[in-house]
Amino acid sequence: MTDLSSDIKTELNEELKNIIQYWKANSVDEKHGGFLGKRDHFNKEVPYANKGAILNTRLLWTFSAIENFQKDDSCRKLAERAYDYLKKYFYDEEYKGIFWELDYKGNPVNRRKQIYAQAFAIYALTEYYKLTNDRDALNWAYHLFVLIETTARDREKNGYLEAFQQDWSPIEDMRLSEKDDNSAKTMNTHLHILEAYTNLFLVTEDTSVKGALINLIELFLEKFLDTENKHFQLFFNTNWQRANNNVSYGHDIEAVWLIIEACKAVGSKKFLEKAEIVAIEVAEVFLKEAYVPNAGVINEKDLDSGEVDKDRHWWPQVEAMVGLEYAFNISGEKKFLLAKEDIWEYTKQHIKDHAHGEWYFRVDKNNNPYETEDKLSMWKAPYHNSRACMMLLKN
Repeated sequence: MTDLSSDIKTELNEELKNIIQYWKANSVDEKHGGFLGKRDHFNKEVPYANKGAILNTRLLWTFSAIENFQKDDSCRKLAERAYDYLKKYFYDEEYKGIFWELDYKGNPVNRRKQIYAQAFAIYALTEYYKLTNDRDALNWAYHLFVLIETTARDREKNGYLEAFQQDWSPIEDMRLSEKDDNSAKTMNTHLHILEAYTNLFLVTEDTSVKGALINLIELFLEKFLDTENKHFQLFFNTNWQRANNNVSYGHDIEAVWLIIEACKAVGSKKFLEKAEIVAIEVAEVFLKEAYVPNAGVINEKDLDSGEVDKDRHWWPQVEAMVGLEYAFNISGEKKFLLAKEDIWEYTKQHIKDHAHGEWYFRVDKNNNPYETEDKLSMWKAPYHNSRACMMLLKN
């Protein structure tokens, strides 16, 4: 990656320290083990909150990745704690895979098998393996890969089905969350399978993983990408018929750099060249539609109705910074770099919570934070912002 200005680099390094300190001080559940399930907007612990697979796998990834990045033992014990808790409580010994949600004591309360969660477990376990060389962690990650490939991959029509019952039988409601469309195949889940398989292939060089990863790259470049409007389509049925015409700007810009990293991992010059072209095309549209100078990145748009969600969520801001950095490195066009720097200025001023620590979940178009949103929860973890800091600090 290109050199950042020394000021921004210093700020990102300091912000990474702030993020680490927040999660070290505020996430551990000293009473019931593992990590807390929820802290509210004001950073107050919500008693007896359930514990979600996404928060716990993202914590395992984050603490492992930070330790791999800094190599100072500051997060090793937390990574070990996250791994131990995931293995003891989230692992389904009977049907394999990991549960979706536990109660505050670690008892399963939602045993469904979201492929999104299995993918994040692979991503986290492989990062933990990089840190510890723990073969059990790597074997578990590989077994999850095999499980996804044998239960969720649609061998007839391609792609991966979204969710299953505990025993891997079909489930009617496949949604990750209430705001999602109930679709059999989603861009979001495929993106994080791609992310997970990239990490898995880098540590195993396994030919089966490579084949599955190449297939995912092709799906993104040929199925998910709308070649006319340069957005990644979000929701499909089993026959790859699009469910709606919604755009998630954060996922658009996150996808471009994750696809590039997948292409680099498999060593495909052909795919990499195509992915870099797509990255510039998507980034160009992103600047026109999602980026607002001095006002960050908006959230979503319905291309059919024209309805726009102008809230600024925390994670698209930092994914934009990474994606635009990639676009600049490919093209050399300074507009991408200037937009990235401007988004960072906006994030510092309006997304960071200077009163209670960490970052707001989202703010409205007038930069007022939503006080009903949590600081720590199933969907609020340090994965996006810590990763962006580390990615942008690497040269």
